[in-house]
This record gives sequence, structure tokens and C-alpha cells, in this order.
Amino acid sequence: MERERKLLQQTVALAAIIPAATGLYGILFGQALTGDAVSISAESHFRFLSGLLFGIGLCFWSTVPRIEDKTNRFRLLTLIVVIGGLGRLVGLGLTGLPSLFMIGGLVMELIVAPVLCLWQTRIANRHAEEYGVAAP
Repeated sequence: MERERKLLQQTVALAAIIPAATGLYGILFGQALTGDAVSISAESHFRFLSGLLFGIGLCFWSTVPRIEDKTNRFRLLTLIVVIGGLGRLVGLGLTGLPSLFMIGGLVMELIVAPVLCLWQTRIANRHAEEYGVAAP
């Protein structure tokens, strides 16, 4: 079990680099990543959303130590990410196919995050069985 727990910790730590780095880049450089020129208000909104993305990455990193005890936090973060992914999916349906970077984001939001959440739950449940305590 310890080996699988460490692998989950490493996987979450690596996966969280994506929202943290993308969010920080968006905070610092605005929509430069997309190459689109937008209004100052749209730029401000983009930077705000980038701040949220950065925060999500930081919060996922905060689950890495004692990941077996962070079930509630992990589930809440996953819910937030999936809701964002569903919003992106609606946009895909309404406006068409976005760039490959945005498709990659969609995969992270609707596939990778839920799979990691299920894996974290598995580790938490195994920890509870082994030590006789339920992880929060």
C-alpha cells in the first residue's frame, strides 16, 4: 500500500504543475498564451480566472502530504475542476473546437482529475482498513 500511496502522491504533485503553472502564466501575462487581443475588462477577467487556476494547483499540492487523510479536500477540488470542465465542454458545443491546449485542459478536467480522485479514495479506504480509522 505504501508504494501505491507514494505513486499517487507523485502523480498528484506532477499533475498539479499544470494548473499552477498555467494559472501563474495567465496572471503574469494575461491572454498572451492564446495570442488573442481582448478588451481590458476581458483581460482582467482572464487574470482572475488564472488566479483561481493557480490556487487550484496550490490546493492540490496541499493534499500531497498525508494524501490518505485529504479525501474531503480532494473531492471538493475535483468537483470544482469537473464543473469548470463541463463549462468548457458547453463552450466547445456552442463555439466549436478550441486549440489543442484547451482540449488538453478538457481531458485534465473531465478525465484525469476524476481518475485521481477515485485513486485517492481507494488509498484513503485502504488506509482506513489497515489502521482502523476513516480518513476525513
